[in-house]
Amino acid sequence: MSTSEQPPVGARTPTSLSPSRASDFMQCPLLYRFRVIDRLPEKPSEAATRGTLVHAVLERLFDHPAVERTAPRAKALIPGQWDRLLESRPELGELFAEDAEGERLSRWLVEAERLVERWFTLEDPTRLEPAERELFVETELDSGLRLRGVIDRIDVAPTGEVRIVDYKTGKAPRPEYSEGALFQMKFYALVIWRLKQVIPRRLQLVYLGSGDVLTYDPVEADLLRVERKLLALWEAIRLATETGDWRPRPTKLCGWCDHQAVCPEFGGTPPAYPLEIGGPVREETPQVRADSPAEVPQVRAGSDAEVPQVRERTLEEIGEKTREEIQEEVRGEIVSARPPESGDSGQGRMDPVQPAP
Repeated sequence: MSTSEQPPVGARTPTSLSPSRASDFMQCPLLYRFRVIDRLPEKPSEAATRGTLVHAVLERLFDHPAVERTAPRAKALIPGQWDRLLESRPELGELFAEDAEGERLSRWLVEAERLVERWFTLEDPTRLEPAERELFVETELDSGLRLRGVIDRIDVAPTGEVRIVDYKTGKAPRPEYSEGALFQMKFYALVIWRLKQVIPRRLQLVYLGSGDVLTYDPVEADLLRVERKLLALWEAIRLATETGDWRPRPTKLCGWCDHQAVCPEFGGTPPAYPLEIGGPVREETPQVRADSPAEVPQVRAGSDAEVPQVRERTLEEIGEKTREEIQEEVRGEIVSARPPESGDSGQGRMDPVQPAP
């Protein structure tokens, strides 16, 4: 048996759904299988790692008193947070293994500084006291589907209104592609609603790459629609898990995929399917992230299974866009291409926000 046919070590049956994995399945079912069931390794990317670093800096900044939450203080946190990231994930050192002079690393860190600085033009941390930061949340729907994720920040007004905030280090998508990013936020809103019986007043996306802030005020119909979509998506995942039928869906994102060598679209052969075909989907105890608490923290109060094909783009359209920007557009097309469900007349309001004075 060849190496590509060997069942991977640690393969598991899907037991829960997160925004990232839901987006993976909508983007490409085979990618979902590689990441969730086969758990194939992927190389770290500079852009994604920089995003992780910036998130860590913005989280840690709120450890300081409000008057000390300045741009210089935030930038001063970057070297230490990078060291902590390397300590917890030594493989990230491979990103700059061939950078003997340290020039690429220096440029990369400077870009992280620019993203952190830009945040101060969009929000004023001296006026914010988050109720939660990097909050792991998990809930189980009546259907038995377990939803989980990590929310960047939750703000609670004195009146008890909840705002969910997510930082993006890329650029804001064009309006016609915004539904993909909002899908993630509505996912989190649904989890909070089911956990605390409170519909968040506002969902806020902060795009550090372009200096944009996008807000959306959800209503109950939004969250019910997302719940139905997730149930249909989970049923499709269950079916693929039981049958072993995980089909690739080619898009422009394939050019960045780490799994081309085992993808049929590139002439590869996927690993031997490690799960029993035709058997019931086994329920296993999900593994919580290593940096997440064993117990789910309490949040303080105060469909169609088939996904349409997305439009192909020319090289001229892609230009200098990053992987993350194209990913936002592809996922936005996938989500918005779904036909509206009957009876879904309610819809929240989406508004661009002016930068903080």
